[in-house]
Amino acid sequence: MTTRRLLLTALVLTLVAIGATFLLDPYRNYQFALIAATFCATAGLTLLIGLTGQLSLGHAALMAAGGYGYALTANALTEAGVDGVPRFVVSLAAAAAASALLGLLLGLAAARLKGPYLSGVTLVLVIALPAFTAVFSGVFRGDQGVQIAYDGVPEALRMLIVVEQWQAWVAILVAALVVTWLAVLRNGRAGLRMRAVRDDETAARLQGVRAGRVKVLAFTASSISAGAGGAVLCFVTQSVSPGAYTLAFSLLLVVAVVIGGLGSLLGAFLGSVVIVMLPWLIQTATGALDLSADAAQRLTGNLPVLVFGVLLIVVTAAWPGGIRGALPKRMPRRTARPRQAAPAPVDTTPETRTTPAAEPIPTTPER
Repeated sequence: MTTRRLLLTALVLTLVAIGATFLLDPYRNYQFALIAATFCATAGLTLLIGLTGQLSLGHAALMAAGGYGYALTANALTEAGVDGVPRFVVSLAAAAAASALLGLLLGLAAARLKGPYLSGVTLVLVIALPAFTAVFSGVFRGDQGVQIAYDGVPEALRMLIVVEQWQAWVAILVAALVVTWLAVLRNGRAGLRMRAVRDDETAARLQGVRAGRVKVLAFTASSISAGAGGAVLCFVTQSVSPGAYTLAFSLLLVVAVVIGGLGSLLGAFLGSVVIVMLPWLIQTATGALDLSADAAQRLTGNLPVLVFGVLLIVVTAAWPGGIRGALPKRMPRRTARPRQAAPAPVDTTPETRTTPAAEPIPTTPER
């Protein structure tokens, strides 16, 4: 897919998603915004795992870095008298910068570590997040987290949409920018080098590809997308706290990209839909049953984990390529074949030969 066609496709899909918000009620628009925020993180994670083969178990910490960067910058701008769209844009840039810095540090470690060692480093990062916020509680406010000012609908749109729909619009636009950038990166030379490092790092080095630089780039790009997702999540929920970015949530992001299909942006979106909507469906189903309060609480806390585990096993066994691998693929375009000239007609009529016996016998005067 060329860059122009990719941008046109992204524009059409973004307009369709924004138009779909008019068909949803406020709570569904809120869920739509959560899906878009999660999609930013899963898109970067599927690029990291699917194209470079680097497993990260701490992407929730990268989302937290983006969320805290957005919240702290937004509060500082609010105190300075800046609000509205400028405050959001500057805060989003600060969130991307914070997550990019953390991702750069992880990328430098990833250039020297492989397999379980790299996974262990990212795992320690998400486990240490609550302790880090507790030590620097003067800035991050410990377990309570950081709250931000209310972001309402702009005055020009207040007669057209409500707050939840506005939040869905912002989440869709940010997700469209992030995912389009990742798609361009994947389809370019950088994506080709990532695949080369994933398939055979030694062969890639012999061909002149700097594997360490490729890994750092992949980790940084994935971290920026995760930070953008954390910023959007903070914008929607109006707060950020370490309790929202636990180890369970980080593992859930990995489950999403595996269920959706590694290396596929469409699979990352499908996985985001699953991890956002499935717990709500389970909670709705258990609420419809006539259960005691204790039993309902146990099911609400443990049943989603069981369902995700079973779903992961079933999808991996039935469709190794995830849900995206089970969907029909696009048929390749048929190129027009050059017309060949028709062969010359073969004359099948018998050839008449003149034999000596058929020649006239000369007469005497002619002799």
